[in-house]
Amino acid sequence: MKRPLLIIILVFVVIILTLVGMILHNNSINAAIQKENRVYEIYLGKNIMGTEVATLIGKVTEQNIRNEIPKNEKGIYIDNGENSIRIDIKMNTVDNTYPMETITDNNIVAFIQNFNFIEFTCTDIEYHKKTGKISRIIFEEIEEEIEIVEDIE
Repeated sequence: MKRPLLIIILVFVVIILTLVGMILHNNSINAAIQKENRVYEIYLGKNIMGTEVATLIGKVTEQNIRNEIPKNEKGIYIDNGENSIRIDIKMNTVDNTYPMETITDNNIVAFIQNFNFIEFTCTDIEYHKKTGKISRIIFEEIEEEIEIVEDIE
């Protein structure tokens, strides 16, 4: 009588330990994803200079290379639904949106020289449905209002 009861208790203990282990594992994965996302989420709704946008493009490019994200025939990183990430830059002065690869392919140094004092704002962040990791960040150029002073005489 004691032996079957001991086996049942042992099975329950194993099941409970397995469930606790799975919960702890999932919590650690979610914490890692949140930590990784926070690196970019801090920019949402904030204004930054073109130099910082260039730095983020470099960081995202390194991350895609580290994650072995392939590129399509146009040299744009392919969304793999898990850990790929891209940055799109909406340039209001020319009314066009450019993927980060266009900027890196056309010389990131030139981008920095031309847009180092131009402000950009992070207008949107998208996430992979499967993993919850950031998939796309959109920065928009802020057009400075020019004050027109009229001569009154």
